[in-house]
Amino acid sequence: MTIVAIFALIVVALLVYAATRPDTFRVERSIRIQAPPDKIFPLINDLHQWEAWSPWEKVDPAVQRSYSGAPSGPGAVYAWQGNNKVGQGRMEITATTPPARVLMKIDFIKPFEGHNTIEFTLVPEGEATRVTHAMYGPSSFVSKLMGLFFSMDSMIGNKFAEGLASLKTLAEK
Repeated sequence: MTIVAIFALIVVALLVYAATRPDTFRVERSIRIQAPPDKIFPLINDLHQWEAWSPWEKVDPAVQRSYSGAPSGPGAVYAWQGNNKVGQGRMEITATTPPARVLMKIDFIKPFEGHNTIEFTLVPEGEATRVTHAMYGPSSFVSKLMGLFFSMDSMIGNKFAEGLASLKTLAEK
């Protein structure tokens, strides 16, 4: 066999393997915060508050952001356009259950298009609250292929953990 044929077989095998990967994904991280849910909930439910704790705000301090819709809760919208690390997108709070849950639709425009769901849950644990940040949605073929070389769970999960740690610091003041 020639090198070209071997290379072609490897590429075909990777493409076939990528096609067998799951059609959906979920990335999730949790933290225990020494504060009641009603103190933490407004920091999540009001998108204006995210500048104080979201790790993506630090990735591009010059990010252009805009807010529209409701001031907080369902209908609140945050749109951003930044460098190649934060890209461009929009998120909208679609449902809340104060002070236990915030559900959002997030649409990534650049560098890759994607449409996912973000969910925050706040569960009391004695004097503290277990806060979970999750994102889930469909996995396109391109996402499946990229997942063979990059761990989305690690990349995004690490940012979720960083954001939750900042949220903890803010809520425990």
